[in-house]
Amino acid sequence: MKIAILSRNRRLYSTRRLVEAAEQRGHEVHVLDFLKCYMDITPSHPSIWYKGTKLEGYDAVIPRIGASVTHYGLAVIRQFEMMGVYCLTESVALGRSRDKLRAMQLFSRKGLGMPSTSFAYQVHNTKDLIKLVGGAPLVVKLCEGTQGRGVVLAETAKAAESVIEAFRELRAEFLVQEFIKEAGGSDIRALVIGSKVVAAMQRTAMDGEFRSNLHRGGSAQLIKLTPAERRTAVKAAQTMGLNVAGVDLLRSSRGPLLMEVNSSPGLEGIEGATQKDVAGFIIQYVEENAKPNKTRTRGTG
Repeated sequence: MKIAILSRNRRLYSTRRLVEAAEQRGHEVHVLDFLKCYMDITPSHPSIWYKGTKLEGYDAVIPRIGASVTHYGLAVIRQFEMMGVYCLTESVALGRSRDKLRAMQLFSRKGLGMPSTSFAYQVHNTKDLIKLVGGAPLVVKLCEGTQGRGVVLAETAKAAESVIEAFRELRAEFLVQEFIKEAGGSDIRALVIGSKVVAAMQRTAMDGEFRSNLHRGGSAQLIKLTPAERRTAVKAAQTMGLNVAGVDLLRSSRGPLLMEVNSSPGLEGIEGATQKDVAGFIIQYVEENAKPNKTRTRGTG
């Protein structure tokens, strides 16, 4: 198969591992900086160009789109979809997962467990927002933040009001969420491919930090999920429409609570913690689901 990996940096661990896994299975792989792609949206012959070369003959595309460039990344994925190329992460699913508010609304509709969450526009609703999630301590979270950025723990109601008003001044969209104390600064990242969890790890925050993200100095270790946690992770990924997803859960006194779903989950932490070939699982899924482009022409891509 001829596979394109949409990534801004071919040296990133996740990109390198996907290339290695695909090449080990005999595939032709090209890493494309999607911001350097440009498109012809002519109805009869939609096409994508890259560094003066028309991109043709691809069987599958694996998007690795960063949150800060989601808009253009979505446009490139949509263009490949218009050309009939299989995209591991579809444009609609990626856009849905990047909007935390929309995602939480969909999770709520499906009856998935999640922390109490509130959202509003007007500043005078601040006190009501805090009451809706059970008061302080609480978490204020930017709707488009990643890797723990834009997530603030407010220990008191006064602190919560200050943070909320500061975000309002910045005209930022954000959620206010219940703080789950019994999670103890730990969360679970479940890696879902298709309809099953292929790997899972527990992430624990460093001393003095409540965010367990590995980018924030957290540590990771292998963990065994309960059946309820597995079901929640798979249903969350399917609710987003994602074929590959990193699903973040908290263990609570009322069962697993869903925090968010990542459409471009990093592979380094989970492969290191579980010693599983997650990149290989992803390529295998592509093999099983992409229809070969029999008219493709070999080229440099």
